[in-house]
Amino acid sequence: MLLLAMDTATPAVTVALHDGEAVVASSSQVDARRHGELLLPAVDRVLKEAGLKLDAVTGIVVGVGPGPYTGLRVGLVTAAAFSSALGVPVHGLCTLDGLAYASGIDEPFAVATDARRKEVYWARYDDSRTRVTDAAVDRPAEIAERLAGLPVVGAGARLYPEAFPDARDPEHQSAAALAALAALAAEKLAAGDGGFLDPLPMYLRRPDAQVPKNYKVVTPT
Repeated sequence: MLLLAMDTATPAVTVALHDGEAVVASSSQVDARRHGELLLPAVDRVLKEAGLKLDAVTGIVVGVGPGPYTGLRVGLVTAAAFSSALGVPVHGLCTLDGLAYASGIDEPFAVATDARRKEVYWARYDDSRTRVTDAAVDRPAEIAERLAGLPVVGAGARLYPEAFPDARDPEHQSAAALAALAALAAEKLAAGDGGFLDPLPMYLRRPDAQVPKNYKVVTPT
């Protein structure tokens, strides 16, 4: 087994190789505006570090979000392209689950990432492996009472300390968090557990770009 894992659902562009037992190589760069520029060089970098070629990969793991539109699509489209070119399966996992798994917390907690527009993407967990709510998007003040007393992992907790006073690491989908996501996928595959998501973007809300109302038609009728 050699899994190529990638996630572009947060400001971090992360890539990791996992051989079913451990992470072979990983890369993480935080730049919210350059996912398209950074992802493929990161893939090349981890393959070179591992001394492997792309055709050694037996499966693709990709974070499906939730996340902003442009960045999230970069990872999903790249994963689909690699899957098609190599003839290997692509497995989707919730980005929040990777952050939860990397936290190692063994008590109830939440994960909250930056959704922009003064909102967070979030979900609750019983422990680092067990999500108990669907991923959602809300304003921090609207969920502060529901998460009161719980540790909160992720950038959302650090951005809104008044709502989430007990912030925990990891903040972004770091190399460690992505490695955890890859390890989680490897465990599922080894156990024949399934539980993967379709490799489709988890947006949770409508795009910013909208067709203008009452726009003037300029094409011939």
